[in-house]
Amino acid sequence: MKKKVVVGLSGGVDSSVAAYLLKKDGYEVIGVFMINYKDTVGTLTSSCTWEDDVEFASMIAKKLEIPFHVVDLSEHYKERVIDYMFSEYEAGRTPNPDVLCNREMKFDVFLDKALELGADYVATGHYCQKSTIDKDGQEYSQLIAGADGNKDQSYFLCQLSQDQLNKTLFPIGHLEKPVVREIAREAKLITAERKDSQGICFVGKVDLPTFLQQKLEPKKGNVIEIPNTFSAKKRDFPIEKESFNKHCFEYPYKPWNGKVIGEHNGAHFYTIGQRKGLNIGGYKEPLFIIGTDVKRNIVYVGEGKKHAGLYRQGLFIEHTDMHWIRPDLKLFVGSEQRMDFRIRYRQPLEKGTMYVEEEGVYVLFDNPQRGITPGQFAAWYVNDELIGSGVIK
Repeated sequence: MKKKVVVGLSGGVDSSVAAYLLKKDGYEVIGVFMINYKDTVGTLTSSCTWEDDVEFASMIAKKLEIPFHVVDLSEHYKERVIDYMFSEYEAGRTPNPDVLCNREMKFDVFLDKALELGADYVATGHYCQKSTIDKDGQEYSQLIAGADGNKDQSYFLCQLSQDQLNKTLFPIGHLEKPVVREIAREAKLITAERKDSQGICFVGKVDLPTFLQQKLEPKKGNVIEIPNTFSAKKRDFPIEKESFNKHCFEYPYKPWNGKVIGEHNGAHFYTIGQRKGLNIGGYKEPLFIIGTDVKRNIVYVGEGKKHAGLYRQGLFIEHTDMHWIRPDLKLFVGSEQRMDFRIRYRQPLEKGTMYVEEEGVYVLFDNPQRGITPGQFAAWYVNDELIGSGVIK
């Protein structure tokens, strides 16, 4: 009897080829399109709407001669992803909606819908791979980086569980993007030349301040420039393990550390490392945001991409925000381990050491890292396997 797979057809080339390959391999394939976001407030007109996407998905299903369903998950998406985004920005943190979208929607709500259709598995067009390993008689699913280093999307799946991985297939994870497009051309799929979606998962490109103003009010505040000499002095690189605590990795700026050079419309609209949106001129090099204070409503900036305030030696994660994809590899208090780390999508893996202490988990990098941002996810790898992640404090 054929195994039944529900494929999340997004209207793009990756999910189209995923469905095509699964059918070619003998699976019983069902295509499902998820409506997750209907609003247009703050979205840019150049991005595709879900109405366009569902048309492409429907045509792919017809071409492949597979059943096709449309499910409206917009209420779930609002509660689990959009509301979370608003609350994080309001608190002065920068969330990663794509990670949450995968954990809460594609591999939770959508997985449940697929199981209701009698599916054995769900499949997506993510560029990552899955394997299994037997350890002491227990089988574990492994989340492996995609074969295409330029498109590897394992980071976006860093919050998945063993139960979710066990029910998931990644049909194109072993392929490079040009090969995927060539397969689509050979199969005469209408999505072969369609551009990849960009921006927030299921939302698209947005004007972030306009998008956030649906819930967050503009509020005038000071932009304060921090001199590079102050930041370099306070960073005190390198930090030794014996002397660090979670405050070593915080942005330590106070209003009296710099000078007021302008105004902003709300500290909660900005994120560390951001360059655009300040509208302050008169500098030889661009200004970058190096810290925000939503309580005082202050944005701190520094001149130049090499400003010391953009760099941190390490990061801190609370125990309650730690997640292990491989629970058998979990580290306990008092232990430490060398691993590779990633703090944003497409960032090269960076060497560092994880230290697990009573108050939380520290990651100390071999080299200071640019733009470590509270609210984002740090993911850690052993070789090509992503084994865990956590929310940066």
